[in-house]
Amino acid sequence: MRQDATLTAIDSAAMLAQVQAWSAINTGTANLAGLEAQAAALAEAFAVLPGTVELVDPAPVTAIAADGSAFDKPHGRHLVVRVRPRANRRILLTGHMDTVFPADHAFQRQTWLDGETLNGPGVADMKGGIAVMLHALLAFEQTASASALGYDVLINSDEETGSLASAALIADLAAGKLAALTYEPSALPDGTLAHERGGTGNYSITFTGKSAHAGRNPHEGRNAIVAAADLILRLKALESADITINPAKLEGGAANNVVPDHAVLRFNIRPKTVEAGAAFDHALSHLLAGIQTAHGVTTHRHGGVTRPPKKVDAKAQRLFDLVRACGAELGQDIRWQSTGGVCDGNNIAACGVPVVDTMGVRGGAIHSPQEYLIVPSLAERAALSARVIERLAMGALNQGALS
Repeated sequence: MRQDATLTAIDSAAMLAQVQAWSAINTGTANLAGLEAQAAALAEAFAVLPGTVELVDPAPVTAIAADGSAFDKPHGRHLVVRVRPRANRRILLTGHMDTVFPADHAFQRQTWLDGETLNGPGVADMKGGIAVMLHALLAFEQTASASALGYDVLINSDEETGSLASAALIADLAAGKLAALTYEPSALPDGTLAHERGGTGNYSITFTGKSAHAGRNPHEGRNAIVAAADLILRLKALESADITINPAKLEGGAANNVVPDHAVLRFNIRPKTVEAGAAFDHALSHLLAGIQTAHGVTTHRHGGVTRPPKKVDAKAQRLFDLVRACGAELGQDIRWQSTGGVCDGNNIAACGVPVVDTMGVRGGAIHSPQEYLIVPSLAERAALSARVIERLAMGALNQGALS
């Protein structure tokens, strides 16, 4: 690895200490107290940058309860840092402070698997990534090019549940940016980046039928569970090479001797193209009309596509090529592959901004109690980001030259 002022400025011990301290704070998306503690810790850590630090209230989000009623779903505050907002060249760096492990989850502690591998909640996804982001920026600020580039940092509190409380903030901060870097962990433990991504959408369908006695007058009832089951089969029939559909949860029903008059079906879709997502949404309207006619129930739909598919156009590919070129300078072999997973990179790409969204640590088994961080990758990936940011400040994308 090439050693210069940019790289030697990276304090790997400080990075590890931060990751361990942050991992010790439970930040499941619904743990508002934990998220507030994490936000305060991050605000203090990022205050060393030459900009302003702000905690932004989440946007309102409505969800559907098991009884079909809508309710306001609370979220934690988001961290926003702005540095040199009037610079001609500006980029966006994003991450998330929430994890998939709620406050009552059994996975709360860190364990060393060996001298270089740390197991713990969020160590890879993505408290390690936040440390990479921060220390890359600290190293960049010591370069001669720092004054030529401005940047915004967003660390949201709800990425793991779709970023509904931060989507508008992401779009606002992405507007007009030269490029964006997001600090999800690498797609593979060897550092491979995620390239193109599919999209995702979450739906809740409420069915209202009519109750009746299952023995005396079942014909007078309208079975909401049967209607929901029929919809499940019709949804699966819509799958194609461009979209998968996952019916995930069916709620409702009553006693065995009562025709159920209520059900809520929750499902997820994964469109590979924008057109596939739009076609599904149109087809769903026709399916629901058919279900209502066939079963004598009424339906109400909630939700839709929350992250559109992320395609890599020529402009975005130049950013990937820049990351690979910077990696080569540092002795890192940077590769990429497409993935079916989603993240805030989908939202950023939808704004027309080129983004590489797996600039975080090397690790694996994320979203499970086996999640691990490859500790040497903290400094390794911070060096990579610092070099990429420095090259962006020097106009690498504008010049179209990566050498």
